[in-house]
Amino acid sequence: METYTTVMTEHLNSHGTLFGGQLLLWVDQYAWMAASLDFPGKKLVTRAMDNINFAAGAPNGSILRFVMEKERIGHTSVTYSVKVYCNIPDDPTSLPGQKGEYIIFENHVTFVAIDCSGNKTPLS
Repeated sequence: METYTTVMTEHLNSHGTLFGGQLLLWVDQYAWMAASLDFPGKKLVTRAMDNINFAAGAPNGSILRFVMEKERIGHTSVTYSVKVYCNIPDDPTSLPGQKGEYIIFENHVTFVAIDCSGNKTPLS
């Protein structure tokens, strides 16, 4: 699954770039959406995120592209690879016709299926 969002003033940290906590919220939310579409009717909760390493900043007005790909399916859990790309539309260094995209974050998010009592349940 792929989706986009725009970095706005309310998403910035004190340095004028995207606040890391906001990015983590979007990563978790969009990966959960991908999992929910892949496993309709299942109650999925975040189990883990691996390597949290912010590779680059994203200034105000940036367009972020989130790419979520199913990577591993277990009996009760599923893991998605998440990559986040940044595009600065008014970047004067970009050539016409070029995306000018760069990666700012990537990790893996694991979800587990649970029943109404919070116990693990099979995905299938």
